[in-house]
Amino acid sequence: MKKIYLVLTHTGTLLSRIIKYYTKEEFTHVSISLDCELREMYSFGRLHPYNPFWGSFVHERIHKGTFKRFRNTRTEVYSLNVTEEQYEKMRKIIAYFNEYKEKYKFNFIGLACVSINKRIRRKNTFYCAEFVKHVLKSSGITEANNLPEIIKPLDFKIIDGLQLEYAGLLRKYKKKEFPNLEKVQELIQPKEIGYV
Repeated sequence: MKKIYLVLTHTGTLLSRIIKYYTKEEFTHVSISLDCELREMYSFGRLHPYNPFWGSFVHERIHKGTFKRFRNTRTEVYSLNVTEEQYEKMRKIIAYFNEYKEKYKFNFIGLACVSINKRIRRKNTFYCAEFVKHVLKSSGITEANNLPEIIKPLDFKIIDGLQLEYAGLLRKYKKKEFPNLEKVQELIQPKEIGYV
């Protein structure tokens, strides 16, 4: 068995406050990580910390980029046990997105429609929760089939087997376990593509 991590966050940015106002939910962003240190954490979000309207597939880091700029980002970090096969599939999917990231855009229209309970899908676009759901479903995580069509970050908490690992400020997150870092570095190698 392997562990993956779902990371719920609220940065307090203007956009995140607007989302929170409409959804009435505590967290406004979700990311997926394949290592407990969250060094390999991915989502769809802003590409530049100072520009909320330039978004796509992003490799997020606790102490860089948007999370560094917004130091009071609050988080809940959950772990989920997956099989070796599911883990490997996720790794390939993320590697594919990383290799072809220029093809993908942030689904701003889809995100805006969440507030009116409507789903809008556009080719090669995702917002954060759509991306994480796509990775889980495409990797064969059965529980992901029960997630709602109009997906929000907190909806992931219904997945059976989630375990809360940490709650608090993201910048203070520390995990005592250390993964095999060589395996982690293989995550974004472009040779691992073509998962579909």
